Amino acid sequence: MKGLHIIGDLYNCAPGELLVSADRLRAVCTDACRRAGLTVLGAHFYQFEGVDATQAGGATGAVVLAESHLAIHTWPERNQATLDVYVCNVTADNSRKAEHLTEILLDALNPADVLTERIWRGKDLPAATPPPTTLAPVAKAA
Repeated sequence: MKGLHIIGDLYNCAPGELLVSADRLRAVCTDACRRAGLTVLGAHFYQFEGVDATQAGGATGAVVLAESHLAIHTWPERNQATLDVYVCNVTADNSRKAEHLTEILLDALNPADVLTERIWRGKDLPAATPPPTTLAPVAKAA
């Protein structure tokens, strides 16, 4: 399946709730997916405990999309996060939606430095032939 896969390493993110709250991160991520024009099928986020009593724990999560997925992980002790955005579709080029989703999340996390890689996945394959809608008549035995 052809699609754009964006991998991002975000450094020196703005400290705050998004790095330490799985609930807040889930809300921002699912809203960002919808704003980018993608179809959210479900989401699972997990809150980690801090390394010690002086630090808040990070969060990790994934949003399953009809068009593929978004995965995000935070490290508040380093003000860092990683993104994994993969958007594909059999009938349309959704690369603009992948880029838009990435931009929305970068705006929300506000990193000072970003390292991204873009990978085009899949190759052009002929469309599958749909099965016939009616069955051919069966010849009667004599």
